[in-house]
Amino acid sequence: MKKILLTATAFLMLFSCQNDTTETITPNASALTKRGCASQDVLAAQLKADPTLALRMNEIEAFTKNAILTNRLVNGKVEIPVVVNVLYRTTAENISLTQIQSQIDVLNKDFNALNSDYSSVPALFSGVKANVGISFVLQNVVRRSTTTTSWSTDDAMKRSATGIVPTTPTTVLNMWSCNMGGGILGYAQFPGGASSTDGVVMDNNAFGATGTVTAPFNLGRTATHEVGHWMNLRHIWGDATCGSDLVSDTPTHNAANYGVLAYPHYSTCTGTPVEMTMNYMDYTDDRGMYMFSNGQKSRMAAIFVSGGSRSGFGI
Repeated sequence: MKKILLTATAFLMLFSCQNDTTETITPNASALTKRGCASQDVLAAQLKADPTLALRMNEIEAFTKNAILTNRLVNGKVEIPVVVNVLYRTTAENISLTQIQSQIDVLNKDFNALNSDYSSVPALFSGVKANVGISFVLQNVVRRSTTTTSWSTDDAMKRSATGIVPTTPTTVLNMWSCNMGGGILGYAQFPGGASSTDGVVMDNNAFGATGTVTAPFNLGRTATHEVGHWMNLRHIWGDATCGSDLVSDTPTHNAANYGVLAYPHYSTCTGTPVEMTMNYMDYTDDRGMYMFSNGQKSRMAAIFVSGGSRSGFGI
């Protein structure tokens, strides 16, 4: 298990390392076979465009660390209202309400340890597996027909001229379903970013657990992963070789993992720990990820308390 140091200098150095990390997959490696999340790429672009974002996120990290150390965490269940924004060019891209609700159902299971594969967590990690205790409720679905063939990570789907603007993002989780290009399954905005672009974007073929979804990303875990980012979780390998995800109870991973790995899978980092490949914040296939850790739960909970970056959703 790794220990973390969250000084302002270390945090800014972490950004510097992460900005050089390429997270998307090439078009030749189809999104149907290999997970691609662009959250870190989007963050790098936002940091470059707005130098003050690093300072805001550093303040969020300091607050998070203090909230965890002083146990100032949510003492109850946060219920998050969700607005799903559907952008479609074809009938298939105009996903059904049934498909949308299936995604909400998956989030409620995964964030409350009600997923059927939660019992598959290996004994090595049974002491740190977490019931996050956050629930989600579908508030509204907004639809717009467009002529856009595929969308990129430039947030065009969130603008009034080309897409759908977010609904009251300080108190509502906005999710966009659209046809993503470049082998990207989705991306999220971390806490601290602009309200006008806040939320989670996903490819319509990885949204939910029925309808147009395609294996191996047909169990709704793309949203679980991206909402994890929206709640301040990093990729488990820290977006760098043997990097830190700022969580103390997850093993150090040397890199992202793909597919479904046989257990145990050992890291090549110092100490060769067994990697937590079944963690939602790795890059494994949907059926290969089924747990959060207690440390990740603490990071997520810290943003919802009074003074936290998403306190508008809290108690």
